[in-house]
This record gives sequence, C-alpha cells and structure tokens, in this order.
Amino acid sequence: MTLWDGSFPFYPGASARFPFDTSRAIIVSVFLSALATSIIILPGIRGRGRLFWFLRVVVALFVGAAVLAVQFSRDWERGWVRANTSYKSFSPARVSADIGLHIGLAGVNVTLTGNPVDQLNETIDYNENFAWSFGADYDHSYSRGLERGLPGPILYVAEKFTSRSPCDAHGQYRISGHYASLTLWMAFCTWLAAVLLLSMPALLHGGYALLLTAALMLFSLLFFFTARNAPKCPIQFGPVPLTTGYGGSFWLTLATGLLCLVLGLGIIILNSAQPEKLRLLFNLEEGEGEEEEGWKVPRGAAEPSSSEQEVLLGPLCELREVTTTQL
Repeated sequence: MTLWDGSFPFYPGASARFPFDTSRAIIVSVFLSALATSIIILPGIRGRGRLFWFLRVVVALFVGAAVLAVQFSRDWERGWVRANTSYKSFSPARVSADIGLHIGLAGVNVTLTGNPVDQLNETIDYNENFAWSFGADYDHSYSRGLERGLPGPILYVAEKFTSRSPCDAHGQYRISGHYASLTLWMAFCTWLAAVLLLSMPALLHGGYALLLTAALMLFSLLFFFTARNAPKCPIQFGPVPLTTGYGGSFWLTLATGLLCLVLGLGIIILNSAQPEKLRLLFNLEEGEGEEEEGWKVPRGAAEPSSSEQEVLLGPLCELREVTTTQL
C-alpha cells in the first residue's frame, strides 16, 4: 500500500453515481404533492361526480408531469455494451466494464461501471455528463474531462459528440434537442391553457387546447427522430459495438401525446354529438359548458302562442290600455 492507498494522486476521485435524477425527482415530488392534496379534498365532493373529478385531476397531473420530466431527462436515446477495454491513457491496464450512453435534449451522459466494480485497487463507477444546452460549452466540458484524467472509454464516447469530430453528431443532436425542447415548453403552456379552459368550463376550447398539446409533443418526437436516424460514426470497443435505441423519455412523450390526442378528439366529438354526456363527465348542470353562438333564451321564457294577447301601455300622459291579437 502506498501513501495514497493505491490510487494515483494526480487523478481526482470518480464522480459518484446518484441513485436518481434530481430534476425528475423534484418534478415528481411537486405533482405527487398536488395529487395528495386532491385526495385529501376528495371526500368533500358529493355524488357520482367525485370519481369523474378525481380521474380528471389524475390525467391532468400525469400529462403535466410527463411534459416537464422529459425536458430534463437523459434517456431519449440510450445503449450500453460490456467490453474488455483499456482503462487509463498511457497505461496497459485493462478492465471489464459496462459502458453506457444516454442522450437527452440537453446533452450526453456516459457511464462506466466495472464488472466487478472493484478493479485495479479502485472503484470503477463513473457517471459523467457533457451538456450542449444554451449557456453550456460541450467542447469545454470535454476538455475539462481530459484535464481531470477521466477513463479512456468515457473520453472515447464523449469525443464522438464534439464539434470537431468528423461524425457531425454534435450539430445533429444539439439543434434537434433545442427545437424539441422548445416545442415541449410550448406544449406545457398549452396544457396549462387546456386545464384552465376545462375548469371554467369552456369544454370545446379546452378540447382544442388538448389537440394543440398533442401536436406539439408529436412534433418534438419528429425533431429528435431526424437526429436519431442521421448517419453517424460507429462506437466500437474492440469487436463489440455500442448500439443505441429509443429510451424511456421518447416512449413516454409518444404515449402522452397520443393520450392528449384521444382526449381532445373525444371532447370535441362529445360536445357536438352528445353534449349531455360530456356535461355529466365534467359534473356540470344543464346549460353549463354550452358554447353556442348568439343570444340564449332564458329558461323561464316561453314562446308566445297565436292566441296570446299582449298588453301595451302608452305614454304616461295618455294612460290607456291597448289590446292587440298576434296573427
């Protein structure tokens, strides 16, 4: 054992792996708190509308949480490979490790986990993030990784996404990620508008807002799809390639977009075909939530019949009663 416990003094310690994404944890905690509050006030709602109200709250919170969570997630595209590879530059030492690649809208995350974790008298468990979002310099993050002496497999994967790489993956993913993130923020705004419109209630316009939310979410998938299917350099570790596929955030965005599409179309169709059932779903009384053009006739007003007589009063100076019969 050396003075430094078998580790190189000029290399900093490995970046410890956090068990979950903190951004996603905060978002889930906020929406779960809102759900818990809804459950607490649920007994105060009377009648059969209680179940429909709770379902509306659950669906609304799920859509909002999904739109926000995929913004900060790092698994729109992911892949991993198990390989026997070199560990440090200028060193013949080799390790058996699992190398993972996670691509998000704001950057790349590369993981390196030893198999077993303890090899070469140290713990091989790295999780490094290289961001390309607004205000972040990917090439600078990569240069900092070189100065810190990160393991060779992490630097090899991260180099494929630098702006100087002949693969041109940096430009493809960075631009697509920016446009996808922008459309998702717009989808979050239209989701808020849909929640407000359906609560007012303006059911037809709320359905249109849900359709717009679905369209924006599906457009974000289209932007990321263009980068995912662009030709790029292979990532090879000896005879084993690192291949990637669509991650959980991609499929979650697709499922949420289709859910908003179905809900929006359902509201619009029910509003025109069976408005009474739609009002029942939203716990509305008869006449509420109707969006008809023109003036509405009051409930107590009746249509005059042919035999009904109208009594007209003249001016106060000539107070007299005139009886007319409607033909």
